[in-house]
Amino acid sequence: GNKNLQYLLVPARLEAALNVLDTDRDGEISGPEWEEAIEMALANKLEARAAKRAVEAKAARKEIEEFTGEFLNAARQAFQLIDVDESGTLTKTEIVEAVKSNEKVITFLKNCGEENLQFLLFPSRLQKALEILDTSKDGEVDVVEWEEAINRGLAKRLEQLADERERRERAA
Repeated sequence: GNKNLQYLLVPARLEAALNVLDTDRDGEISGPEWEEAIEMALANKLEARAAKRAVEAKAARKEIEEFTGEFLNAARQAFQLIDVDESGTLTKTEIVEAVKSNEKVITFLKNCGEENLQFLLFPSRLQKALEILDTSKDGEVDVVEWEEAINRGLAKRLEQLADERERRERAA
């Protein structure tokens, strides 16, 4: 945190470092001069850490914003791909057909983080998942019900993203 303290370890720079640290120019580094150098080093180190944390926080916010945007766009696209009759609701038939053949829908559902949406991929769990997703109990999943599930999945995926970022930071 203080280059002059670091230069005490470099023979070629030792004399210059001692001259800078000896602020009263008496040829010696007194206790107060040493403490001042240490305090400056600590202040510089804390400032550097705070700046690093600010940069990391900004990067994390950007990563979250980008991920959220991509996730929500993929969710909207998946809904539109399933809703082949463009009614604004998803029927069991539309879902069954989409999860049989539409790779974009399949990929989204596998990675969405919401287990009831993921269960749409499994015939044995499909009916129960639909019952849970269809909160209005009208036999179809509308946009509001879809978005409720999507928001649960997004929250879970953001937790996973935060955990992964924390693991990366610890590893670094």
